Amino acid sequence: MVLAAGRGERMRPLTDACPKPLLEVSGKPLMQYHLEALKAGGFDPVVVNTAWLGEQIEARYSQPSPALPALLWSREGRDFGGPLETAGGVARALPLLDDVFWVTASDNFVPGFRYTREVFERFARSQRKAHLWLVENPDHHPTGDFGITDEGLAVREAPKRYTYASIGLFRQSFFAGAPHGNPQGRKIALLTLLLEHMARGEVSAELYPGAWTDVGTPERLAGLQAN
Repeated sequence: MVLAAGRGERMRPLTDACPKPLLEVSGKPLMQYHLEALKAGGFDPVVVNTAWLGEQIEARYSQPSPALPALLWSREGRDFGGPLETAGGVARALPLLDDVFWVTASDNFVPGFRYTREVFERFARSQRKAHLWLVENPDHHPTGDFGITDEGLAVREAPKRYTYASIGLFRQSFFAGAPHGNPQGRKIALLTLLLEHMARGEVSAELYPGAWTDVGTPERLAGLQAN
């Protein structure tokens, strides 16, 4: 699942007329890097949730392409008038997803990340409910989000914390505390569920060593485009 429903408030005015996932780096929309990487890894179809200017995203990817997976749409804007936050959006899309699935944010630029079957199957064989990729803390988020224990578990409190790269593998059972299909359109933060499962030792993590950028401001986007 590729998350593409956010308003992109910090990216305004760029996102007033263009949804954040369609902002381009090197002539290609941010979300397309993830779509192509998922397709290359053999993950097809892919679920995409939309809200703000979602019709533009659907129009951009209305024609099939051999380089892209088929897309299944979860239309939060149409159904509820706006995004449902990360966990709420995933819960809404659960009927479209398999038991184990990727979740990645469309607005992070991680050109070297590979969505591989080997990693997917290893997680599927484990007892964990989620597996997260973390990165070294960027200047704008120096305190990080989570640590990694010697056993490879993700924890909230640790001497050294890293930043969640917004890429993870999840099981449907991770979202058991949210309504399946989220028919009422509840807004549910992912952090709330992560902390619950971390407390039970059900979330693992690893450090991703490659380049990663949270394209959260026009300045960061301009920096990527310049380089």
